[in-house]
Amino acid sequence: MGGNTFLSRILGFARDLVFAHMFGSNAATDAFFVAFKIPNFLRRLFAEGAFSVAFVPVLTEYRTTRPFEELKAFVDRVAGTLGASLLGVTLLGVAGAPVLISLFAPGFIIKSGEFDLAVEMLRLTFPYLFFISLVAFAGGILNAHDRFGVPAFTPVLLNISLIGCALWLSPVMEEPIMALAWGVLIAGIVQLVFQMPFLRRLRLLPWPRVAPGDEGVRRILKLMLPAMFGVSVGQINLLLDTLIASFLTAGSISWLYYSDRLMEFPLGILGVALGTVILPSLSRNHAEASPEAFSGTIDWALRWVLLLGLPAALGLLVLAGPMIATLFLSDVFTAGDVAMSARSLMAYSLGLIGFILIKVLAPGFYARQDTRRPVRIAVIAMVANMALNLALVFPLAHAGLALATTLSAYLNAFLLFRTLRREGLYLPRRGWPLLILRGVSACGVMAGLLLWGTGDLEAWLAMGTWERIWRLTAWICAGGAAYFAVLFALGVRMRHFRNI
Repeated sequence: MGGNTFLSRILGFARDLVFAHMFGSNAATDAFFVAFKIPNFLRRLFAEGAFSVAFVPVLTEYRTTRPFEELKAFVDRVAGTLGASLLGVTLLGVAGAPVLISLFAPGFIIKSGEFDLAVEMLRLTFPYLFFISLVAFAGGILNAHDRFGVPAFTPVLLNISLIGCALWLSPVMEEPIMALAWGVLIAGIVQLVFQMPFLRRLRLLPWPRVAPGDEGVRRILKLMLPAMFGVSVGQINLLLDTLIASFLTAGSISWLYYSDRLMEFPLGILGVALGTVILPSLSRNHAEASPEAFSGTIDWALRWVLLLGLPAALGLLVLAGPMIATLFLSDVFTAGDVAMSARSLMAYSLGLIGFILIKVLAPGFYARQDTRRPVRIAVIAMVANMALNLALVFPLAHAGLALATTLSAYLNAFLLFRTLRREGLYLPRRGWPLLILRGVSACGVMAGLLLWGTGDLEAWLAMGTWERIWRLTAWICAGGAAYFAVLFALGVRMRHFRNI
């Protein structure tokens, strides 16, 4: 799963490179990112968020304790009920596009050109929610059957669609940025069709039946309602950033978007992959009444967070300026855009560990079909984020919004961890103090090397494109080599990664 997610993120970088070099950072890109962010937010909230964490544990229970015929009937009823609900939401979203833009980017109301363009694009991008939610449904079935590769590869198709539309459709359109909205819609259809053969192999390609009164469907709905908020508090925080940023200098939304995309790279490869993989395992541990295995699975995931998440966060922090300059600097994405995006990336990178911890700790509740307590914790974190947004946006502008999201993520992760420990659901295994010392020591050597070698941002802006590329590649490799060499010298071996 990590490998396919890595491929998806690499193509995501290629996609963002195409965006930055073809469209820059301006009012039109701000309008597209808002029009794309709304269905994308709802996708993470309903589909990959609340629906997945409610659906996978119930599906796993059906698969573990009931005959195949009941499992297939359950899948059919969920598919029909979900599809009918999504169709209604999609029609409402298309019809109410002006209202949605007013809610999510109220600053656009006084910028009539951006508002009209965002509304027009949202009417194309919103149906993506219908298709990608069914893709998440199919992915949940595959993940519950330990078929992690296909769902992880599916986002690759979104990136291919957007790159293709940007390169070949935008030059022939009256408003070039509209090509990206068409790319989003096309990607949703392609992603759904792609997963169907793999469901057929499992004999679980659904024959949809609308059955809101079905026992399994009602259990999913009951779990979904609180999970809608709890699992996606990070996305809600990002939307709050967008809302406030719509009042800031033109380009602020784009700066936050590009820095968030770079932060999402390690978060997707490590955090999302870990959370997705451990949820079915934790669900089985709970269904089989095996608390020791349950705790051991969480402990294993937390070791990954320490040994790979911490160096990723430090690397993003130190290399923020060089990475933004290397990837996005062009005639339309200026040195000023690089500097502004680097500021928000540094703020997001400080929170990477917190974001990953949420992905790892929240499944400890969802696997037990407990969605209420993560919601209470998420409410606390969201209120804190709103207060921090107001406190930090004035002195730090858009970077203050990113820093507020970071701080609220750590609060969320701390409260989740404390609850699991208090209830005895997670008992740390032996060896943590020494492992932390080893990991922090290796990170210190890596960070020192990168700080010494990369220099200041002005030097990177003065370099040619290819010089920036090879220098950044060399320093990333050097930093990674130094980190793992120090880990090895301090006695860390592969068993620390794979021993559950």
